[in-house]
Amino acid sequence: MNGLGKNPSRCLTCVLGVLCVLGVCPAGFAQEPSAPQSVSPVQLQAAIDTLGALDYDVRTTASRTVRRAAAAQAVPALLRTVAEHADGYVRYRALVLLTGFNDPRTKDAMRASLKSPNDRLRAVSYSFFEHNPDPSVVTQFLAALDTETGEFVRPSLVRALAAIGDGPDVANVRAALLREVNRGEDYFRSAVVEAFGDYKAKYAYDALTAIASNDGPLQDDAALSLGKMGDTRALETLAALQRSAPRTSQPAVAAAICLLGVNCPAHETYLTDTLKFSDQNAGFQDLARGVAAGFGALAVAGHSEAIDTLLQIGVPSRDPTRAPVALAVGTIALRNTPALISALESLTNRDGAIALLAEGFDMLEEDLDKERFFALVRRSYWDAPEGSPRRALMQTLIGKLDF
Repeated sequence: MNGLGKNPSRCLTCVLGVLCVLGVCPAGFAQEPSAPQSVSPVQLQAAIDTLGALDYDVRTTASRTVRRAAAAQAVPALLRTVAEHADGYVRYRALVLLTGFNDPRTKDAMRASLKSPNDRLRAVSYSFFEHNPDPSVVTQFLAALDTETGEFVRPSLVRALAAIGDGPDVANVRAALLREVNRGEDYFRSAVVEAFGDYKAKYAYDALTAIASNDGPLQDDAALSLGKMGDTRALETLAALQRSAPRTSQPAVAAAICLLGVNCPAHETYLTDTLKFSDQNAGFQDLARGVAAGFGALAVAGHSEAIDTLLQIGVPSRDPTRAPVALAVGTIALRNTPALISALESLTNRDGAIALLAEGFDMLEEDLDKERFFALVRRSYWDAPEGSPRRALMQTLIGKLDF
């Protein structure tokens, strides 16, 4: 696969977007509006009603129309849709789009959606409370741990609980999550392990150390989370894993040690060499996945060189290397958007990098987090001076990622 990615027409979109910013916008390609747009109530409702259309272009155009509508129009219409629309998927898409307007009424819609039989609505609601922790829902969330079995819902619930800071129920939250890390399917346990690292849950140190010290499907996740946690006590465990863990686990161990601030240059060199090796030699997909995940964690933590390496190797790469690298780049965009934007701004030829990002977004299911990214990019476009490099980049992202 070349730098155009899976969809060459999308690359054409980003080229046209840059031309628009330079004032030579070709006929048929609309320049991104410089502010929210007023649309008629009929147009807005028609767009909302087609959010669930089977045709990609139709539903993408519908989402674009809603996103660009003035908040005074869009928010009431989306709230009605979430509460009343007959199509469950349209209600879900409306709830996601609602988050882009930063309206205080969104929280009430999220509370109501927690009780919905629609798995998608509940997953979005839990994700919303991960980013907007609210002590008043903690008791409800703890009770849901015993009943919520949705494959894509339970991880969102776990992350929402892990995001809870200090409060009257913090002891119960910690006890519940420590229980969850050792029960149920590995898929669900992996979500707990990852959340412990992302939210630096040092109370889970012993639990993560036990998982990392034993061969198994969660060993890599646990090692990486120990690094994210930032507790230097983990160095002893990680050093032992460098001697005993299988080759496919070594990228996670190296990244974890670097996250603890120990000998980063050597570990980053190892990760870079390993990714190049797996890219140039067939049969090392597991190594490529491990390195991509490790570099992704480093980039989210603020290691700009990790993003640079992923882009340098990932842009010209082919599958099977390309897919895990694209996924890592997409994850960085969601979890450390400023770092990804900064990396793109420093590139002279960014088409291939944005194509890689688009492929990563196609693989990610975190629609609410993607909407947060879209909202930030859109606001950055509106805030940037006309003709500026920042506005040109935002226009390109908007066109390339179809939002």
